[in-house]
Parts: sequence; structure tokens; C-alpha cells
Amino acid sequence: MEGVRFAGPFPVEGLLCSLCRMAPPEFERAVAYAVYQDELREMVHLLKYERMSAVARPLGRMLARAIEMVEAEAGNDLLLVAVPLFPSKERERGYNQAVLISDAALAELKKTRPEWRLQAAHGVIRRVKDTQSQFELTPKGRRRNLQGAFAVADRSLLKGREVLLVDDIYTTGATARACSRVLRRAGASKVWVATVSRAQPEMVAAWDVASADAASQIAVWDAG
Repeated sequence: MEGVRFAGPFPVEGLLCSLCRMAPPEFERAVAYAVYQDELREMVHLLKYERMSAVARPLGRMLARAIEMVEAEAGNDLLLVAVPLFPSKERERGYNQAVLISDAALAELKKTRPEWRLQAAHGVIRRVKDTQSQFELTPKGRRRNLQGAFAVADRSLLKGREVLLVDDIYTTGATARACSRVLRRAGASKVWVATVSRAQPEMVAAWDVASADAASQIAVWDAG
């Protein structure tokens, strides 16, 4: 998991966190703007729980900066897909915060990276299981909770396409892994992950699917 505010001085290619060394994910790389704390945490909270949808615009600009970290590696014709909410939860909240943030990021990138062809396709994946809140679960419980939670609506949209999966926060990676697995099995050639925030400590972690020996890779920890 890489962050805009952290990864700059470090060479990040091929670096893995311990979790990815033990169980390689089906996404290529995960990036985030910053750690889930302080003002950023408050902004995400306002969007998700206080129905302040206008906060999605500045969060979207932050997300755009994170997405730019994969520009050199990802294809020019990406499908932008927000992690879905279960329909009843989305109705209760009034919107899917991941959709609002990703659409704001898309608008920003169309101005700053007009040559990069990004296309929103949020409906391509659905949440078909009303899962328990991930917040109160252990990492193992999160993975179990998400089994069978997602499904692809139309496989033809994904065949051979690269997908940029977007969410508000990357915690243990369980949601990103579950969605990526479903997207890949439905025909997506690659899945990239971008979030506004991450709950992990200051760690650089990237999964290089071309590496034949993941166990030999290392993680970088910033003790400062």
C-alpha cells in the first residue's frame, strides 16, 4: 500500500507488505493519498456518516493525486469502478461515498490528464450480500464476512479490460481483495486499487505480479 505523502523518496517497485508476501492479492498495486487520521479522517467521516456530500469534491482531488501514481504502469483505457454498497445501505445513506469520490476524481483527472482515457463503470460490480460492518471484525473475520459478497453484472464489459477499483479507505485490504478476485474471474485483465486513505502504518507495499519469487521481496517501514 503506497501513499502520495510517503512514497516519494522511496523506490517502490516490487516492494511487498508482509500480508502480500503471505497471500498475494489479485490486484496489481494499491495506492492511497494519506493515512486515515486527523483532518482526512474527519472529512471521510463527514461524507460517510453526516451526509455532507460536498466533501466528496476535495476528497476526489486527493484521490486523483493517488491515482496518478499508477499512471505510468496502468493502461490508458481504464474502467473506473467504485466499491459497491449493499442496496439497502446505500438507500439509507443516500449515496455511495465511493462513487461520489471517484466521480470527483474523474472530473479532476479529465482536467489534469486529458490524454488518460478513464471511464466510470460503477455498475459493473454489485454487492449481493448484506455484510456485517467490517470495522468491528478481525482481519480473518473480514475475509470470511466478504465471501460471496460481490458479483459482476455484465462480464462482457470486463473482458480484457483494466479496472481501477476505488474506495474511501484501505484497512486490511479484504474488500479490495474480494472485489479484485471477482473482477479478475469475470475477465478483467488487471485490477488497480486507489483509495483516499489507508489505515495501515507508514508502509510502502506494492504487489508486482511479474515477480516469480514474492517471498524474496521486502517491505519498507518508516519508524519516524
